[in-house]
Amino acid sequence: MMIVMKPTATEEEIQGVIDRIQSVGARAHPSRGDEVTVIGAIGDREHVARLELEGTPGVERVVPILKPYKLSSTQFKHGERTVLDIAGRKIGGQSFALIAGPCTVESREQTLETARVVRDAGATLFRGGAYKPRTSPYAFQGLGWDGLDLLVTAGRESGLPVVTEVMAVDQVQRMAKAADILQVGARNMQNFDLLRELGKVDRPVLLKRGLSSTIEEWLAAAEYVVAQGNQQVILCERGIRTFESATRNTLDLSAVAVIRERSHLPVIVDPSHGTGQRRYVAPMAWAARAAGAHGLLIEVHPDPDQALSDADQSLSFDQFAALMRQLAAVPGSTAAG
Repeated sequence: MMIVMKPTATEEEIQGVIDRIQSVGARAHPSRGDEVTVIGAIGDREHVARLELEGTPGVERVVPILKPYKLSSTQFKHGERTVLDIAGRKIGGQSFALIAGPCTVESREQTLETARVVRDAGATLFRGGAYKPRTSPYAFQGLGWDGLDLLVTAGRESGLPVVTEVMAVDQVQRMAKAADILQVGARNMQNFDLLRELGKVDRPVLLKRGLSSTIEEWLAAAEYVVAQGNQQVILCERGIRTFESATRNTLDLSAVAVIRERSHLPVIVDPSHGTGQRRYVAPMAWAARAAGAHGLLIEVHPDPDQALSDADQSLSFDQFAALMRQLAAVPGSTAAG
């Protein structure tokens, strides 16, 4: 249920509604916009309905939210969009974020060099994997905590906020103290214990779509994070598994339009994993920007053919610089808000 407060509502009236919601065992999630405050009431629908909040001082109206992803829906934000600010770099709204870096942190030299190059080419955030979930147990799994230290060092030296993947509940607190954005990979999209733990930390969460997940399942996964109190979620379309074998995955760019219609959360696109082949990364990046994505996640490596993971989809430095120049000429869509 969504309680829309009047523009003239006082802090005392807003707190009064929150207290009444909590008095019946429900959780109150206030969202303060430029003009009005909206309070989401999550809990037993009948108990909340008995409060008869419609006539409470400061309340303009009460609206039921029928979607299972209540706090992530556009309805909850009352027409406003979530815009995240990560150390001065915005994701969402009219901003276009470019997150770039190696699939996996391999060495100090590789990480520092890549960070400098992507920064100079125009990237706004730096990404790299310290821990990597791989299909084969024999594949390179990352450098672990040493890799995280290298990533943070590269981010500090380049001046870029860093993004890295978290794989387990017991990694969350330590990762949150070091990285600026915590990424949930496709294989962990429905790791609900992990999502709940991420909902308890004050760090943005980049949530990738599962390999065979519907958009509704993806939004429901985001709800696990938001419902715990962390509303800083970025959705990432990274391709889904279909019968098509020409590319690694099928990049579902229609998901960008659907997400912008159904959710206030920003949505970005990963054309590297979406195609699995570097020659397709640039055209899918252009298409994602034109479709209205709020940013891109691109894999870049000093010597892509020698990369220890995802070599086929990683761009060289020159290829990334060329892509950045080309993206500047592609207008972003403002469809669906």
